[in-house]
Amino acid sequence: MAVMTRPLLNRRLAEFGTTIFAEMSALAARTGSINLGQGFPDTDGPEEIREAAVRAVRDGRGNQYPPGPGVPELRSAIADHQRERYGLTYDPDTEVLVTAGATEAIAAALLALVEPGDEVIALEPYYDSYAACVAMAGGTRVPVTLRPHEGSYVLDLDELRAAVTDRTRLILLNTPHNPTGTVLTRDELTAVAELAIERDLLVVTDEVYEHLVFDGAEHVPIASLPGMRDRTVTIGSAGKTFSLTGWKVGWITASPELTAAVRSAKQFLTYVSSGPFQYAIAEALRLPAAYFDTLRAELAAKRDLLSEGLAQAGFEVYRPAGTYFVTTDIRPLGAEDGFAFCRSLPERAGVVAIPNAVFYDHREAGAPFVRFAFCKKTEVLEEAVSRLKRLA
Repeated sequence: MAVMTRPLLNRRLAEFGTTIFAEMSALAARTGSINLGQGFPDTDGPEEIREAAVRAVRDGRGNQYPPGPGVPELRSAIADHQRERYGLTYDPDTEVLVTAGATEAIAAALLALVEPGDEVIALEPYYDSYAACVAMAGGTRVPVTLRPHEGSYVLDLDELRAAVTDRTRLILLNTPHNPTGTVLTRDELTAVAELAIERDLLVVTDEVYEHLVFDGAEHVPIASLPGMRDRTVTIGSAGKTFSLTGWKVGWITASPELTAAVRSAKQFLTYVSSGPFQYAIAEALRLPAAYFDTLRAELAAKRDLLSEGLAQAGFEVYRPAGTYFVTTDIRPLGAEDGFAFCRSLPERAGVVAIPNAVFYDHREAGAPFVRFAFCKKTEVLEEAVSRLKRLA
């Protein structure tokens, strides 16, 4: 048999192997540890929404290919959601596109909008698919690092401005921000918007945690700021808000021109997906405000439970203003290498976490930080806290 001398994986993806989430989830299963690494809830979403999916299947809605842009009922619900919550008006026929989760929305947006050689600015640490999608589009990622300051992570606007060059195509935002839990303020987003307008940049903004904000924090879609609607692709998702991550229902809202561009790429990825689930999520987006208020209150209580337990175990804790993750500094425990710490934590305490360094280009900046998820049952978090106290 002839020996292949050329690598099988193309060079754009050569740096990306098995994700850390797969590794740590396998480690959790092997050791019987509590998995606070991967960010999925351990309870299913509202029963009435699950039943809506069952009805759709039984009624034959979505069992065959749904329309490429998404079923009309869901596109209308997304448009209504953006208008009622943020005052953003979108035409459901030309300015809304349903995707296979936010991950496909990110991929399609970058494949559509980025040419080889274009620079894409991303806030570091970033969700790991961002780097892979920039690479697949042939772009060059330019990280701007969020840095810990007085108990939270902050964006250095001067560093962001300095990162923009003549080759910059777009800014890839994520707020509320995974993994740090930062929620960018209106003033910060206004500064980003002014920079985008000044330098004629597009903005792709991942807002999947829009409903998971705490302590009075305000989620501000950058598309709602002056001059930004027609240069912004806003990404949303049902998975985090409704605890239905396996359904993979996401979407974008954008101008007709941007939506058409993203659709051109998306149609050659999944084409369509999640047919019956689209009808159910259309109903989910119309749930009363009490659902979203209860979700926030329950997650805030879980955040406090885990944060306090981590602090008692000896971690320095960065209390998140949004998402369902809490970042910690392991140096007070005498450790500096997040990878080594996370790989040993199951044996030491029976808990799995994620090293934040995987979300950085500048690995040294993320080396001592570790992320825990709190989207779990209260009794699971209580047991995890009890185990983690062994570290103290």
